[in-house]
Amino acid sequence: MAEMHSFDIVCKVEMHEVNNAVDQAKKQLAVRYDFKGSKSSVALNNDNSITLIADDDYKMRSLTEILQDKLEKRGIPLKSLNVGEPENALGGTIRQVITFQSGIPMEKAKELVKFIKGLKLKIQAQIQEDKVRITGQKIDDLQSVMKAIKDQNYDFAMQFVNYK
Repeated sequence: MAEMHSFDIVCKVEMHEVNNAVDQAKKQLAVRYDFKGSKSSVALNNDNSITLIADDDYKMRSLTEILQDKLEKRGIPLKSLNVGEPENALGGTIRQVITFQSGIPMEKAKELVKFIKGLKLKIQAQIQEDKVRITGQKIDDLQSVMKAIKDQNYDFAMQFVNYK
């Protein structure tokens, strides 16, 4: 019997890299001239969400750009961010909460499996909780699936792990 090969499609964020990106954003915020004397801040919460506080919309946009730049440089895909709506906070400031996508949502996983099966390759795709496992006998087929998925522009972040 031929050997089976597999890999998993997951969506996970390395929180230590997020922590490093938040620290870098705080450092840049401290030295930026346009943020001198403002109440603006970036904080990583215990529930692994990020809270941005700014004086006005302009500073909120700048703060968001700084954070996204730092996250991107640390290898965190921006598609994994769920940016909340800005809301009024104490002292006339604006607060915005950013959370991270963890796992592939069921409807997105079903869409992904349907796409993979539509490729007509000799592989199996199955949903396992918050990930999708792809198995097949030929490594070339698995690599074709990876390339086809990368060529599609899905609106959620995904990584390929456990490649065996």
